[in-house]
Amino acid sequence: MNGSELLMRLLLEQGVDLVFGYPGGAVLHIYDALYKYSGQIRHVTTAHEQGAAHAADGYARLTGKTGVVFATSGPGATNLVTGIAAAYMDSVPMVVVTGNVGTGLIGRDSFQEVYIAGITLPITKHNFVVRHADELAPAIRAAFQIAQEGRKGPVLVDIPKDVSAAECEYRPPCSPRPAAIPLLNDGGLAQAAQALNKAHRPLILFGGGVQPSNAGEQLRTLCEKGDIPAVHTLMAAGVLGCGEPRNLGLAGMHGNASANKALGEADTLLILGSRLSDRVALDFARFAPKAFKIHADIDAAELGKNVAVDIPLAGDAGAILERLLPLIETKSRSEWRAQIARWQAEDFHPQDDDSHLKPHQIMRAIGDIAGEDAIYVTDVGQHQLWAAQYARHLKPRSFLTSGGLGAMGYGYGAAIGAAMAAGGRPVAHITGDGSLHMNMAEASTAVRYGVPVITVIFNNRALGMVRQWQDAFFGQRHSATEPERRTDYVKLAEGFGLRGFRCTGLQQFEAALAQALALGGPAWIECLIDRDEKVLPMISTEGD
Repeated sequence: MNGSELLMRLLLEQGVDLVFGYPGGAVLHIYDALYKYSGQIRHVTTAHEQGAAHAADGYARLTGKTGVVFATSGPGATNLVTGIAAAYMDSVPMVVVTGNVGTGLIGRDSFQEVYIAGITLPITKHNFVVRHADELAPAIRAAFQIAQEGRKGPVLVDIPKDVSAAECEYRPPCSPRPAAIPLLNDGGLAQAAQALNKAHRPLILFGGGVQPSNAGEQLRTLCEKGDIPAVHTLMAAGVLGCGEPRNLGLAGMHGNASANKALGEADTLLILGSRLSDRVALDFARFAPKAFKIHADIDAAELGKNVAVDIPLAGDAGAILERLLPLIETKSRSEWRAQIARWQAEDFHPQDDDSHLKPHQIMRAIGDIAGEDAIYVTDVGQHQLWAAQYARHLKPRSFLTSGGLGAMGYGYGAAIGAAMAAGGRPVAHITGDGSLHMNMAEASTAVRYGVPVITVIFNNRALGMVRQWQDAFFGQRHSATEPERRTDYVKLAEGFGLRGFRCTGLQQFEAALAQALALGGPAWIECLIDRDEKVLPMISTEGD
């Protein structure tokens, strides 16, 4: 067989049956092999390579499997960069296969030649530059293992055109090397348990690292056994249910005031699977100032990187909780929880107003109508935070968003990738008019493959999050944040071949959403909201 057919065999060996991508000259042999293997590997052709990368990302976040994306050399490869960076920042397993010009043309500034391995070096876990056909199998096998082991992330494999055409032989794999799992320090665990047991005001801050280890049940058990309340980051939405009594909700810049007050007053803090970014810790020097800090993360490099901690624990969140739980005493901390309840009574709660559309009412209606199995995929901006604050019935792996990179344009591709693996669960793509203009071409992908993604557009005719900052800190000088676009979303939807709705009131939205879900295919619902709606609460980070 040739190198491209070998690639297909290797993908099947890794359990891959779905690939996202876009063809081009340097990957012609690969796509010819895809044609031959089309009965075993489905390929989804997106409108843009960035959409393909985000689709592989969304698929991986929902399923826990490794997402796979193909692109050609030059601009095809560089169009993947934002999607690779988004996956890297949020620790999403992905294997990126790029074509390149033939080995004899490399370094000659050939047509559509770029050194994509060098370009992506800072935003991948590892890069493989394949230059001989006998290197292909080891590279692909290692790429899948590296993407999944330890802190997950994207791996790139660059294959020149002549390598993809070269004759080679498939050999079954040897036994894979065991994944390296950081060893836990039993002394550190014992100290951590002792600190939590002695605490009067303990708190858990859990982040996105809890999701890939499927440690939600263990976390819930820890909260209940020790009567310990918990707050979460944006990336951990859904790990604990929003109605659970010990789940205080979102912390950080746009978190609940009560959650942030609990962080400020806790005497012992267990940080689980969070890298403590500036959007969570806000001021690194003054974060949780009264707390004895225990930081557990699978990536030892994150321990103490942003915030000084007292006990660092390197390891998988699930493994740490499994060994920590037997050491935790059964407690009742009624006084601490009563204090938190008093803070919660003073939390900000937006007022209902049926005279026009309010963001929190839109999110509540989506939860009521789409049901508890709904998957929420957001773009980036005000709508992203409204979704995080007001989405209900969330389950683990059901809130997908670009948290670290904050990539506008992430949502549509990711929603398509998630819907491909959703098994009939409703997928709501929550976006704004600014973000949708960056990725709306993927509507053609949703229509082509009949993907039932319901796109809910929060249209305030502005780049709302940046405009909100201009209101708060720049004297309401709205520089370049009111683009005054004249896009007719209903007509545009129809032009793409999907159904479009426009809503100005809540009852109208509820009817449109029910109708869109009944269609069994993609749809857009434009929601006209006030330009001055704000994401509240909001805390400025130091230096912004």
